[in-house]
Amino acid sequence: MDMRAFHNEVEGHLLAAAAHDEARASAERFAARLDWLTEAQRHEVERQFAAEHLELARASWRRTVRRGEELRDEYEAVYRGLRTRLLAGLLLGFALVAAVNFVVLVSG
Repeated sequence: MDMRAFHNEVEGHLLAAAAHDEARASAERFAARLDWLTEAQRHEVERQFAAEHLELARASWRRTVRRGEELRDEYEAVYRGLRTRLLAGLLLGFALVAAVNFVVLVSG
């Protein structure tokens, strides 16, 4: 297995586990302030709060991935343009050097 892919997979699992833990902790803190709820109601509020928290995290991750892809595409386009201009400049420079050498050889 490719080590980079393995690393990314492990990191993804760790991020997901951390998000679940964060969602549960946030849900518990929120439900703790609602002291009039029964035990069953509190558990249901915690479950729904945690589910909503995770969905918001997933949506945020999707937006981040989409923006990262957009930025990568933009930077790749700029890189291709710079590379093309550099190549054109090098070719022009070589052509000028060759022309100068030709003129020197013909006149000399």
